[in-house]
Amino acid sequence: MSAKRRQSMDHLADSEIIRPVNQDCESSSVASTLEVGMDILRITKTNPTPRTRMQVGRKSSPGLSNAVDELCSLPRRSFLPSRTARAAQDFEAKHTYSVSTTDPQEDAKPSAHSKASQWLRRAASTRFGHRRHSTSAPLASFVQRPETSDTNGQRDRVVPEPPRWDFSDYNYTSGAAARAAAAAQNEFSSSARTLVTRGGHSVSDPKPTEDSESGIGIDLRDRMEENAEAAVPVVRQGQGDGRSCSSLVLTRKLDPSQRLPEEIMAQILSYLDAESLMCSELVSRRWHSSASSHLIWRDVFRREYSSVSQAASLQPSQPRKAGHGLGTKAPGQDWKKIWKARKTLDARWMDGYAAAIYLEGHSDSVYCVQFDEHKILTGSRDRTIRVWDTSTYECLKVLGVPTTNPPAAVPLPLDKIGSKGNTPFTHLVSGQKAILPAPATPSIYHEGSVLCLQYDDDLMVTGSSDTTCIMWDMNDDYRPIRRLRKHSAGVLDVCFDAKHVVSCSKDTTICLWDRATGNLLRTLVAHRGPVNAVQLRGNLVVSASGDGVAKLWNLHSGHCIKEFPSKDRGLACVEFSLDSRTILTGGNDQVIYQFDANTGELVRELRGHRGLVRSLHLDGPNNRVVSGSYDNSVKAYDLTTGKMIADFPSWTTSWMLSAKADYRRIVAASQDSRAVIIDFGYRLPGVELLEGDV
Repeated sequence: MSAKRRQSMDHLADSEIIRPVNQDCESSSVASTLEVGMDILRITKTNPTPRTRMQVGRKSSPGLSNAVDELCSLPRRSFLPSRTARAAQDFEAKHTYSVSTTDPQEDAKPSAHSKASQWLRRAASTRFGHRRHSTSAPLASFVQRPETSDTNGQRDRVVPEPPRWDFSDYNYTSGAAARAAAAAQNEFSSSARTLVTRGGHSVSDPKPTEDSESGIGIDLRDRMEENAEAAVPVVRQGQGDGRSCSSLVLTRKLDPSQRLPEEIMAQILSYLDAESLMCSELVSRRWHSSASSHLIWRDVFRREYSSVSQAASLQPSQPRKAGHGLGTKAPGQDWKKIWKARKTLDARWMDGYAAAIYLEGHSDSVYCVQFDEHKILTGSRDRTIRVWDTSTYECLKVLGVPTTNPPAAVPLPLDKIGSKGNTPFTHLVSGQKAILPAPATPSIYHEGSVLCLQYDDDLMVTGSSDTTCIMWDMNDDYRPIRRLRKHSAGVLDVCFDAKHVVSCSKDTTICLWDRATGNLLRTLVAHRGPVNAVQLRGNLVVSASGDGVAKLWNLHSGHCIKEFPSKDRGLACVEFSLDSRTILTGGNDQVIYQFDANTGELVRELRGHRGLVRSLHLDGPNNRVVSGSYDNSVKAYDLTTGKMIADFPSWTTSWMLSAKADYRRIVAASQDSRAVIIDFGYRLPGVELLEGDV
């Protein structure tokens, strides 16, 4: 064998052997079959039949032989083809190495031996971490060997030189083979569904069994293709050259309400605001059913009114029983209806849209009032306390002995109500029934005007111009318990909590009493004028006096720790916020002052009244300030901005002596012997669902 022939054959791969063909002898065959199964890739070589000629070739290099041995032991996923079926077909057509035969048809067919060689070469490159060949790789470089003749005169076919691999361009770092195997798996899964034409026949590559253990066989592109095939055609209108045209656009509509569990759908919808949730109800019947869930609307309502709930939770144990309009804890509530009622109620507050209900029964000026969602209590100059039903507006009970010669009641000019501004959309006067006072010895009742009162679930405390306070048992049909005596002049205001009762008087003093025993604990003396109002929060008491100064007291030490002066003349009323941070005062200068209780600084002034500010009420949960004045008006302000949000002038015929409010109504007491209910929820559907606290 010539040296030139030996040098040329040294470039052949291990599995590429040049075989001369002998017509007299049975042709030798080397078949290499690559079988890809579930568990192992197996390379089977069929031994050749006895040949009369020695096969010509060279021995395989040690590196490639070792690679082949390792390939046989690797898992099947490492040997999947790294190209699609179409790319594999093109590759076979370009780089098939075969031997010339006497049969032209056989010569046209690709050799099984050469195909096995290609599979081994690709597998070896994958095992060694080879990347995709660049254009500079010698894949397309072929060196042709000149034709030679064997001993029988037959010539071998010219065979292209196999590629010489330049391993310097490839990355040998660990992990490259795994990445190549994963890419090969995806490409092979895609190519398995593609029809490939081989030998003039259309065949379908079988889809391999998915590798459920490693997860490499998962191809997300499969689902994307399936979704694209299942796309729903939607016709969209567009504008072309000035004319209306339609184009067919393939989109995929996925309805989450049909694919997600109801619990997850409800959780998603609960994050929407109320307006978006109502829009969701219009999508379809299924969406309407999901978006109308009471549980979803409960979350929407509580989230929107969370500030009200938090402020209400700060309320200490005190005689302040007005509701907050948050509904009840009872199951099965229609929370969407509750939300609508509350939103409508808030809008009525901003618009000043309310009904006027007048409570008639007292024979003289009504000085004080307090109420909850079920009853209203009023104290009058006629020495009596009346209990009214909030729903029917009827007088339920009279406490005390009325005066013998009451002044004639001033008639109510219904045609002039609100003539100077906002008017009620309707008005109602409570029916007057002859209610006799409870039989009792006159000495146990007040002998003078009832100037102030406060109550909680168990106790009511009243103060009178007779210089005394009376404690009443709320659970025993308003039975008087004891009388508190210390002041030397009329008691102008009272307040209490779970431990203490505080009273203030025209005699310039403040008295601290034990609630359980009625014993006097301390007397606070510092004001130079009548103490017109007091408020209690824990260990702190704030008082407002006719001397024009509001004082903050420490009950344990009995010392005044801060002063809040007005700019002009005396103060008639004071309010202390539930969090003990804000103090409000009003008086003769017709201005409401807002102070910071911690620093003593003036925060802002609320203006609008044209007369003495006689009464203040701070509705902390709803962030509103309600005031009553000698200008015969009731006004409401926003606590945060100081802006007036509602004004009710001339809804009574005389001075407003007291005013209290909750989420739904304002109840004001007037000098014309009436109490007026300014009801924003009158005949509002669902407003009754707001009663109670969550």
